[in-house]
Amino acid sequence: MAAKPKLHYPNGRGRMESVRWVLAAAGVEFDEEFLETKEQLQKLQDGNHLLFQQVPMVEIDGMKLVQTRSILHYIADKHHLFGRDLKERTLIDMYVEGTLDLLELIIMHPFLKPDDQQKEVVNMAQKAIIRYFPVFEKVLRDHGQRFLVGNQLSLADIILLQTILALEEKIPNILSAFPHLQVNKTMFWNTGPGLLGLPSISVNWLTRGVCTFQDSSS
Repeated sequence: MAAKPKLHYPNGRGRMESVRWVLAAAGVEFDEEFLETKEQLQKLQDGNHLLFQQVPMVEIDGMKLVQTRSILHYIADKHHLFGRDLKERTLIDMYVEGTLDLLELIIMHPFLKPDDQQKEVVNMAQKAIIRYFPVFEKVLRDHGQRFLVGNQLSLADIILLQTILALEEKIPNILSAFPHLQVNKTMFWNTGPGLLGLPSISVNWLTRGVCTFQDSSS
């Protein structure tokens, strides 16, 4: 039996959260080694376990993968969540890249000065409502399918749902003007036990804190 993937990251959501979601959506069990101190990070760096001296890092299939997008692509492709042909893969990649731009604002929000955090919530809301969500609303409306690309779950759906739920923690009515996104979110959330109908995703992740040291991630 192949070893479970092992995730190396501080005990927080951060950039590793998307990796957790994709693994869970694929039904893959995984282990986590939380980096609670900078000394733990230094040990990984000194042992040449981090190609660019940064986490997240995932041990999987005999490799030590770094760089969030590369990790996501590998897992998604391995578990048939990255499209069936070049056109679908390109669409998925394009949608994911756009969503990750928005998600990055959410990831960095806790590290802002307290006086700047509320201003950034307004900025996040404006960007979501004006720039990003109209795109996905139109895709779902025009596509006429329950998924963003093709007729099956992909990395694009998973990252979009993660981002929507993270935004709703700060802006509960963020989807009020986007009926197709509302239906899409509800469908995935209520499919069955656990998120996306898979019991391996725990709702407890939504209460996971922020990372303990910011300068270690990529």
